Amino acid sequence: MEKQKRKQHTAEFKAKVVKEILKEEKTISQLSSEYGVHTSQLYKWRDHALAALPQLFDDQSSKEFAEKEAGWEKEREALYAEIGRLTTQMTWLEKKSRAVFQ
Repeated sequence: MEKQKRKQHTAEFKAKVVKEILKEEKTISQLSSEYGVHTSQLYKWRDHALAALPQLFDDQSSKEFAEKEAGWEKEREALYAEIGRLTTQMTWLEKKSRAVFQ
């Protein structure tokens, strides 16, 4: 008998479901049936989202995110520069190899 793989839901899917839970238009059981997720998992997602809400409005966490974003941008620029250098080198080597073998 094969073991059943666990479902892995995206963050977008979880956010969508939690929004539905917080609207309180449907019961948790209805949402569980609709989305195919166990009720206890829905409660965990809801609790996790509610626990993380205060951090969204914290100035310190937004500063940390801005710093991370700036770091990612610097890394991205460095990687694009490296791609440019390698592309130039490869083009030069291709030209030289054609000249040698002709």
